[in-house]
Amino acid sequence: MFRLFLALNLLFLNLYACKGDSESCKLKTVDSKSIVNQTLQIPLPNNQKLIFSTTAPDVKIIKHDPYLSLYLVEETNNFKYPFRINMNPASALFGVDNKKIVKGKILKREVGLESFATFSEPLSVPSLLLNSCCALEGIVTPLGIIEKEYIDRFLKIKKVSYGDFGIRIKDVNSTVVVSSSNPFKKDNPFKKNDIILEIDGKKAKDSAMLMREILFSNIGSEHSLKIKRENKIVVLKAITQNRLGGGYLSNTFLEFLGVSFDKNLVIVKIDKDANKYGLKFGDKLLQVNTKDIKNEEEIYDVLDNPKESINLLFQRDNFQFFVKVN
Repeated sequence: MFRLFLALNLLFLNLYACKGDSESCKLKTVDSKSIVNQTLQIPLPNNQKLIFSTTAPDVKIIKHDPYLSLYLVEETNNFKYPFRINMNPASALFGVDNKKIVKGKILKREVGLESFATFSEPLSVPSLLLNSCCALEGIVTPLGIIEKEYIDRFLKIKKVSYGDFGIRIKDVNSTVVVSSSNPFKKDNPFKKNDIILEIDGKKAKDSAMLMREILFSNIGSEHSLKIKRENKIVVLKAITQNRLGGGYLSNTFLEFLGVSFDKNLVIVKIDKDANKYGLKFGDKLLQVNTKDIKNEEEIYDVLDNPKESINLLFQRDNFQFFVKVN
């Protein structure tokens, strides 16, 4: 009887807390100054603030997620009613900015660092995705919606990192299919068009669920995956490695060689191990194995069928040159 009484009281309190309509969420967004120009500056409990920005804020940074362009910073001017993340199912979702409210639903879930979530209605960028209790369900960025699971993990982990099995995946006819496999990962057991059925005994329901399992796994942990390859069922072992690209970072398998690009395929970072290739900042990738490349996805298509060595054509000023990598 006591448990029932307690449950009813908690339900009453939650309903009371959500009594305001979506207009109150807009007022909270405005009063909290959560949207400033092209950045989000969302007040959180414990004297902290969640910032989305493609440039580093000029405040004390607690931690930074370069993949999602998120910062957790100290908050000196506390907002009395900070935002909280809702980790329960939401009955309604609202895109909220300083001027309007847009009701809708998630159309496509976030598939890891490859593609962010999409909404059923056009949303302002940047803006907040809230439920009817004004709790955070996601944030709207130029690349799409970063969902609450990723925000919650960022806030909880001590050091930002993501796991990698050396694959990229997609949904095809209600199955999860390997769309590309990293040729630079030693002894990579996966092949393009493998259908992933289970991970660690759990059904791979969709690519969004499976990629969360991979990204959120501990570096160095071992996992069992049941796959269908052609007409055979095979069980593979995968060791989680550190993810090197995706989201707002360069997202090609070439990061595995120590070279990172911007979205125009211009080199923006070169690790020490990549100095042997003679590349420089500003070099632009034009071809992979004689095929013209215009974006990151086209690189995957070529690398899925690698030769013993891969030829990359770069342009530096008005000079073009080849680099061979193994």
